[in-house]
Amino acid sequence: MQICYLIAFPDSDEGKAPAPEQLKVLKDAPYFQPVDIDLVSLGEETVLIEGYAVSVNRQRYDGHVQMIECRFDLADPFASSVLQLRMKIQSALQSKYIPQIHRQSGLFEDYAILLVPGTKPTPEKWIEKNAASLAKFIRSQRETLDPAEINEILISRAQYSARELTLVDWEGAVIIAPSEDYASDIALLKIGNYQLLRYRMLDESIEAMLDTINETFFQKRRRPSATRGMIRQIAEHRIEVMLNFERAEQNLLLIGDWYTAKLYDVIHGELYLKAWKQNVKDKLDNLETIVETIKDNFATSWEGLMERAELVGWVVLLIGYIYLFIVQDLAKVGN
Repeated sequence: MQICYLIAFPDSDEGKAPAPEQLKVLKDAPYFQPVDIDLVSLGEETVLIEGYAVSVNRQRYDGHVQMIECRFDLADPFASSVLQLRMKIQSALQSKYIPQIHRQSGLFEDYAILLVPGTKPTPEKWIEKNAASLAKFIRSQRETLDPAEINEILISRAQYSARELTLVDWEGAVIIAPSEDYASDIALLKIGNYQLLRYRMLDESIEAMLDTINETFFQKRRRPSATRGMIRQIAEHRIEVMLNFERAEQNLLLIGDWYTAKLYDVIHGELYLKAWKQNVKDKLDNLETIVETIKDNFATSWEGLMERAELVGWVVLLIGYIYLFIVQDLAKVGN
């Protein structure tokens, strides 16, 4: 059998990307562009890791995320010794391709897919027979899992035909296809992991902005005066995050055939994309409220400053008049 190992991490093209390609995810030829994601190929290579040849295909999605598809063969992926070998290969691939800053922060996604060229007698019977082994493969565990947990891991499936089935869990998947037509399902699993990472990136960006606001306006004992430049910078960053959020939401609206739509719905549920979407949306709403409050307070402070300046001006003017009156009275007395 073959392992398809996906890695995704933040990677900006810095505005220098070539023209994007078309991303196809339908089983049959698409009659329209199914997803609005700008894809750029970054190259293919074969690397030798732990004595195994690993084919690597690198792509960049939307100028924000690098997606790497790694494939290698394993004779018996269910064996305990092979699990350790597989984890070594995957760890080596992470070290080779993921920048250290993202490995340290954990801001990346990885996902293992077992590619099965055929099963007997049927995909359902094969899954039932190998349920415990499949569950351990997906969760990368040596220990035997509880039957209830095994059922939970293997419950989410989409079937294209009597001989083709894809099983999806939040940590891994199994694609059964006698014709070895894995590309469409892998493309959708890439999209799901890409969208998950984009939500995580947006969440981190909002958290960083909230930390900046907290440090600038609330934490310091002697709070610096709010400036229009700082407020404008925060507002511009918020708008940028909101636009990225909308982009992440809209780039998956055009799902073409029934099977693609069904499989993506399974992936969407298993990767908790709805919960991530709501989490980011709630934080954006809170951020908007905070920014508006700061702007209102700044406007109020500015108005108060102007009123005090006006009062000081009147006092100075009054003192000036009094001084002139005194000078004039002294001049009259002197005459």
